[in-house]
Amino acid sequence: MAVEKKAENKSVPAKKPVKQNMEEFAVIQTGGKQYKVSVGDDLRIEKLAGVFKEGDKITFDKVLLVDNGKDTTIGVPYIERAKVRATLKEIGRSKKISVIRFKSKSRYFKKKGHRQPFFKVKIESIK
Repeated sequence: MAVEKKAENKSVPAKKPVKQNMEEFAVIQTGGKQYKVSVGDDLRIEKLAGVFKEGDKITFDKVLLVDNGKDTTIGVPYIERAKVRATLKEIGRSKKISVIRFKSKSRYFKKKGHRQPFFKVKIESIK
């Protein structure tokens, strides 16, 4: 008596297509930090040197990377002639943090507070 085995159809599940972000974005450097930005983003950055007021236009020229959905440009270290333009929406200071220094048994106690200033900007264009 022969036992017949059914041929099992082991179908491999189809891979989902990778969704690519067709939105243009850039990586900029400001205040010792790097930010990934795209048009319309609101961003909190470190306070910039100089005199600024709300509504001013700010241009970031330290652009490290630009991706438009089709091709990517990487700077060495920055991309020449690339600029990211933004509008200054808010000037403020973060919540207060307490810095405490304490040494036991020596009557040493120091307490200081700090509020970090920031700029809130809205990205207008990437060129």
